[in-house]
Amino acid sequence: MRWFPTKVSQLSRSDSPKSTNISPNDEITLRIALAQSDIIGLQEKTYVVSHPAAALYGQHLTTEEACSRIRQTPRPPPSLPSPTGSPRTVVLPRASRLSMTFCKLPFPWGKANTLLAADFRTFTHVASGTRSVRTLSYAVPAALQAHIRFVHPTVAFIPPLHVPGVAAVKVNHTRRSEAVEAPCIDPRVSCLQAVFGIPSAKANNSAYNVLGVAGYINNFLRNERPNLVGSTFSLQTIDGGTNDQNILCALIFLTRSDLDTQYTIGVPVSFISVGDDSQDGISGFIDIVNSILAMPAEQRPTVLTTSYGFNEQDLPASLAIAVCDAYMSLGAVGISAIFASGDGGVGGVQSTTCTTFVPSAPSGCPLCHTSVGGITNVPPHTAALFSSGGFSNYFPTSSYQAADVAAYLASIGTLYDGLYNRSGRGFPDVSAASHNILIWWRKGALVDGTSCASPIFASMIALVNDRLIGAGKPVLGFLNPFLYSPAGRAAFTDVISGHNPGCNTDGFSALAVWYPLTGLGTPNFDGLLKAVGL
Repeated sequence: MRWFPTKVSQLSRSDSPKSTNISPNDEITLRIALAQSDIIGLQEKTYVVSHPAAALYGQHLTTEEACSRIRQTPRPPPSLPSPTGSPRTVVLPRASRLSMTFCKLPFPWGKANTLLAADFRTFTHVASGTRSVRTLSYAVPAALQAHIRFVHPTVAFIPPLHVPGVAAVKVNHTRRSEAVEAPCIDPRVSCLQAVFGIPSAKANNSAYNVLGVAGYINNFLRNERPNLVGSTFSLQTIDGGTNDQNILCALIFLTRSDLDTQYTIGVPVSFISVGDDSQDGISGFIDIVNSILAMPAEQRPTVLTTSYGFNEQDLPASLAIAVCDAYMSLGAVGISAIFASGDGGVGGVQSTTCTTFVPSAPSGCPLCHTSVGGITNVPPHTAALFSSGGFSNYFPTSSYQAADVAAYLASIGTLYDGLYNRSGRGFPDVSAASHNILIWWRKGALVDGTSCASPIFASMIALVNDRLIGAGKPVLGFLNPFLYSPAGRAAFTDVISGHNPGCNTDGFSALAVWYPLTGLGTPNFDGLLKAVGL
């Protein structure tokens, strides 16, 4: 099954945001995403090594095997006109061994307009004041169509990443001497451990995992996980990223970066700091994949959790597909990619009134990662009102969830017909706590959001991987075929109440099956161990 047309000659936007002219002699650096040779073959291989019923389950590809299927097409690469306009040409370079290759070429704006049949102008994002040079349409020369996936910057107006608010609270940090039993209603880590059955002991066998922040993390550990003070956190920077510990930067990224690292505790954690110098056209999302694939296999993470995302409609289909393909390469080599489903209900994160439901991205990707929705942390669990969930407008329903999606759609009949894509990939896949979650920045603070749910679920998968490694078994890799299998779904508890309002509707409502708000439900650690045969 192919997700996108064989050739795309032109991309455009239907809206016309306000803009100003730029000088034709000013320079732009075009980033040209090169076509890949066997992306469908990689899709098929990823699914085979990720499905528990397959003979090759767990036999993940090496980096070289995965990247050999997504290198640039083997035909001789064509050339582009010289940026100077002279008769000589600029040859597109061969692809590297990484998941996505970009050819960077500087052009005067006037020449770029001519080459791409574009009209580059300066646009301003109203809410943030961010200025970007973009065009409302462009066309790829016919001779290059087979070799180019997309060009950036062009029609993608990606808004700044959304950071939710933080509610500061007083927290009594008297250390408990007794174990906490479920059900519990306080925001402590020990409560979440009790609710989901997460062990408190350190991992024994895993030498690497994902997401951490060096420095003030120990304040959190001393109060909430004193047994883990001194645990290993490492920092990896790309695209000019830093580990700036001043309070302004810390507050800006508090609810996501800080939260991600504080709740992926129990295994060694690496925080990947992405700066503003991204080369991929989507805030470093693909650059992260490339940086991980470039690492030696024994040093890279087995789980990657991400709490950032976009409204799907803010990304051109070509760019959304490129992101999905990149993260699929992680699954192929045995890395579990996990994303928060988003915090905008069925309407997405936006300031305008929506007339159709707005799915989030990359949650709609069918064959690359697991999407995590949000619930309240007070049993019996209820779906969080803000939790995004729905159906992708870009990607079809995945085979592993086809029966679940069909059952849900049959249960709601014609409700919301025309507001969502009934044939789209349904998300999220699972859910975890996302309301009144305790984090630490000099004092306790409570936060809401699926940004909480994703690292909590990721920590559970990392701990399962630790047990698998200790038993001499392969790590889980791409999770969804396993999660939707009979053994996998038995590890989850249905969430049977709640809805996610938006677009002047109540949104999707809970049922005692999979549904597009909390997915298969909430995980239990012992259940996950049983599901993997431990």
